[in-house]
Amino acid sequence: MGKNGGVIKKILWDHFAGFWEIQDHRFPKDYQNDIYETVDKAMKCGSRDLGFAKYECLGCQGETKPVFIGFTCKSRFCHKCGKKYTDEWSDKQEEMIFDVPHRHMVFTIPEELRKVFFRDRYKLNELSKEVAEVFKNYFYHKSKKRRMEVGVITVIHTFGRDLKFNPHIHALVTEGALDRHKEWVPSEYISYHYLRKSWQKLVLDLMKRWFPQNDRTDELINDLYQRYPHGFYVNAETKMKHAKGAAKYIGRYLARPAIAEYRITSYNGQTVKFWYEDHRTGQRKDVAWPVYKFIFKLLQHIPPKHFRIVGRFGLYSRRSHKQANAILKLYTFVRVRKISLLLETSKKKKTYRQRMIEEFERDPYQCPHCQREMELTMIWPADHGYLYHYMEGMTILKTEMKRRREMDAIKRRAG
Repeated sequence: MGKNGGVIKKILWDHFAGFWEIQDHRFPKDYQNDIYETVDKAMKCGSRDLGFAKYECLGCQGETKPVFIGFTCKSRFCHKCGKKYTDEWSDKQEEMIFDVPHRHMVFTIPEELRKVFFRDRYKLNELSKEVAEVFKNYFYHKSKKRRMEVGVITVIHTFGRDLKFNPHIHALVTEGALDRHKEWVPSEYISYHYLRKSWQKLVLDLMKRWFPQNDRTDELINDLYQRYPHGFYVNAETKMKHAKGAAKYIGRYLARPAIAEYRITSYNGQTVKFWYEDHRTGQRKDVAWPVYKFIFKLLQHIPPKHFRIVGRFGLYSRRSHKQANAILKLYTFVRVRKISLLLETSKKKKTYRQRMIEEFERDPYQCPHCQREMELTMIWPADHGYLYHYMEGMTILKTEMKRRREMDAIKRRAG
């Protein structure tokens, strides 16, 4: 994890209780319990407080100690679990993303509207649908008769490099669409003018629906049309030629913590110093914040429980994906003549044991004395209490063997 590994967890252990006691009111009331629970689990991640699995080398001649594997929090707020989640998601997307060119785009929200989404995070889900609507409208007007459908994957992001609340939508969009005859129609260019003006209209139309008959909202909408005559900013410069690269690229934005720990240069108990790269100038900026300010900036990006970060639309929706995938595999095969493209491939998730061996070159289940694989002897999740003990397993096995012997004896007597 680098020289500052675990520094955020230490900051939270030192100050979260005091911070929460006096500043919990700064977060939307509906999400306060979710934020507290997420932070509490992240602080305990990997410890026995969340539960554990116990492994022992039964019958070993050496004086071995049991190994306890602490359960993880599985939170995207946690640096360790967030990275694992992102890696697994990216691997899975490689299997389901169409092997056609994609473009990565970022749809932004002007600063004047960001408080709306801070107070109600679920409104960001509706924004994702509007991103898909931008492309649906474009291809509809391009050819109404052909009824073309594009594939869109969206990922909601709420922070910028400086940790401010800056909600925006990352979108991975196929550079082309399937028409009603199931023929692929390439489309490499959509004008920036269309993207920005269309996005602006859809967002401001949402504001009207959310706040109907509201004079202040109407004034703000009129003001934003005048203040942004070219529409809301959309970045559409990154082109992805291959599915694997597209999956890896968009995966970076899925569960990435608000700040990587290597960017934290020091923490003395009261002040946190870190740096970020200003996207306007490309220059490094070093900042020093009081620890409570730093904690607030981190926690404001925790989404409510069960919040949907990823959206799939058009060809990537459940309704269309299977058929579209089969058609596009055949399309790609005809283009490059690689039979492997027509074969189904699937990657298995890496186990905890595999990850430990890869990262630390150490098998966590290997007995240090006899080198044999240790056996699972207990499972104890904190939420449910003790679930399994190997002596129970032995009792069940002995009972089953006794039952079978009795059945065999009955059969012999009957025969």
